[in-house]
Amino acid sequence: MFEIAQEQPEDVWEVEALYDLCFAPGREALSSYRLRDGVDRVPELSLTARDPDKILAGAIRFWPVLVGDSPALLLGPIAVHPTRQGEGLGGILMQASLSRTAELGWPRVMLVGDYPYYSRFGFEKLTGVEMPPPTNPDRVLGIGDWKGIYGDVHKWEDAA
Repeated sequence: MFEIAQEQPEDVWEVEALYDLCFAPGREALSSYRLRDGVDRVPELSLTARDPDKILAGAIRFWPVLVGDSPALLLGPIAVHPTRQGEGLGGILMQASLSRTAELGWPRVMLVGDYPYYSRFGFEKLTGVEMPPPTNPDRVLGIGDWKGIYGDVHKWEDAA
């Protein structure tokens, strides 16, 4: 059993260490990180999962972005500790957070990822939504109300 909770300020270093463990060196050079720089994550949707010994087993974060002039959430990163993979924890984190997006006023979520994995949560390939290069357009996925939403993805602060 895992305890799912909102990420707290004291969790940051541990969550970052998990992301460093789970992703390749240089992960912060990805274009999705440019969209996150200097922007606060959505705290109500940024979750941690701890095992009964209070050891961090997984984490998920969401960030506000603009697609054209329309608000959206950028999901990621999501990570599960290698010793806990295969236990369904990624799915638990996805469902716990995605179930709250609309009630918090976010009608659409996007991510950059593998369609075969994320399609089981309802994600579809987005057409006309352009992530900053170099991003493979086949990996730009979305869930929610994307009707009539298209354009370049921009940092949230660019809305000001």
